Amino acid sequence: MKRVYGRAADVVGTIRIRLGLTLVVFLLPVLVIGVLQSYLAFRTEGDARRQSLELAAGHSAATARARIEAAGVLLQTLGPGSVGLECARRLDAVKSRLPGYANLIRFDSYGRVACAAGTTPRDPERAQRPWFLDLAAGAHLAVAPAPGAVYAGEPSVLTAVRAEDAAGVFDGAMAAVLTLSSLKPQTANRFLPDGAEIGLADARGAVFSATDPKAFGPAAAHLREGTEAGQKTILWSGKDAQGRRRLFSAAPLVEDDVFVMLSAPAPGIVSWATLTPISRLLLPLLAFALALAGVLWATEREVIRWIVYLRRVAAIYAKGRFTVRPVQASERAPPEIRELAKTLDDMAVGIVQRDASLRDSLAEKDSLMREIHHRVKNNLQIITSLLNMQQRALTDPAARTAMNDTRQRITALAQIYRALYQGPDLKRVDLRPFLEELTALLLAGDINGQGSVRTEVHADPLVIDPDRLAPLALFAVEAITNAQKHALSERGGVLTVDFFVRGEEAELAIGDDGPGAPAGPGEGVGRTLMTAFARQLRGQVKFDASPMGGLLVRLVFPTPQALPPVQHQAGT
Repeated sequence: MKRVYGRAADVVGTIRIRLGLTLVVFLLPVLVIGVLQSYLAFRTEGDARRQSLELAAGHSAATARARIEAAGVLLQTLGPGSVGLECARRLDAVKSRLPGYANLIRFDSYGRVACAAGTTPRDPERAQRPWFLDLAAGAHLAVAPAPGAVYAGEPSVLTAVRAEDAAGVFDGAMAAVLTLSSLKPQTANRFLPDGAEIGLADARGAVFSATDPKAFGPAAAHLREGTEAGQKTILWSGKDAQGRRRLFSAAPLVEDDVFVMLSAPAPGIVSWATLTPISRLLLPLLAFALALAGVLWATEREVIRWIVYLRRVAAIYAKGRFTVRPVQASERAPPEIRELAKTLDDMAVGIVQRDASLRDSLAEKDSLMREIHHRVKNNLQIITSLLNMQQRALTDPAARTAMNDTRQRITALAQIYRALYQGPDLKRVDLRPFLEELTALLLAGDINGQGSVRTEVHADPLVIDPDRLAPLALFAVEAITNAQKHALSERGGVLTVDFFVRGEEAELAIGDDGPGAPAGPGEGVGRTLMTAFARQLRGQVKFDASPMGGLLVRLVFPTPQALPPVQHQAGT
């Protein structure tokens, strides 16, 4: 029974169940209620704002038409016969009593200013303006999209009516300058944004007067479609001159020639959030904050801290320290984490056991290889000793020389095995100390030498494998033996052994200061062996005159692959 209850508790307490329940309990109400409520509220208020903007555009157009009609009645009432000599004073008095008018002007039939309520700009071409020509042709009312001059210090529109004399002949125009600010609807409606701007546009969508020209964009296509559809007000969404997203609404002012346009910022989630009631917005935000805090707390307590703990343990294992055990995770973590910790623990134990076995095997293999190299070196030394004894018993100089050459070659091979079993690595040999010891052994073992020989050994650092070291060492034996025979046998002298590494090419140069011929040692066994050893290294042999006057034998071959140098250890 205890095992059954234990398994049930593990299933209920798994990390997936814990996180799943936490997300359901804390986030589901927020996701369902908050999202639906916010979406519906946003859509509802967005539609209300668009309808309000549409109504505001119609209201502005109606207000403008009323003012234009009132201006027409007013200007007809204040005709030349009723104004008299005090035209300017009476017009100014009327303007001051009626809000929304920037100026009232009387033009004669030539477009000249007869009298005005305020300062009127000079326009020599006024009689040729389209709006003036329309009035002269018989039109009763004209709204000027391009009046030709600036008639007010703020955005405005020029409205004019035809003036006639007693005989009905065209006698100029009476004009009223309406300010756009007086046509802008009030923002008492909460759905109408604060940034609403008003403007007047012609049938081509060109805004010829606006409170803020940057708040409007291309509108020709929308106006054309709305006019063809017979809509009283036209509503669309687009971008203004600065690329900002805005809502636009338009209503015809004078038939389909002039439109009143209203521009307002498009409703965004941020602007909507600032307009929503606190009770509708605060509760979902509070629930979401609590849910987020609960999820973060559960995740940190049940998942993150254990993952971080196991990651630290794994980092310690990566450094080779397998004595650390994830005890805390094995006791207090959820079942999945406990299983992972146990797996890491078992892995560490297995690695320690296999590592110990491998180390023992490698140590045993290393000892066996060193013992083999040691025995081979000892056997070669025995052969060298036997050859030395046999050489001493010979009386024929040619036989003694041949026996000495063989003994020197065997000495080089024995030196290779000695360097391998005494070095720190059984597969690599440091070339510099090897050449120094080999040169000393070859000169010390020369029984025919009578003079004193001074050696100069220089070698660039290079670690080389035994397969390339053997032909290189035997080549050095042949070159040094040749120098001993022909240059250093009687009088002694100087022997130089140089090894250079020049990028992808290496060179072994052995020279003397004797009378050796630059052409080389002839076609004997030594020359043949040196050529063969050079081929094994994929190199070539060169015989040149030494700077000291003797012979310089050079072996040029590709540089072996660079390996890190090993530390030389003295053998026992």
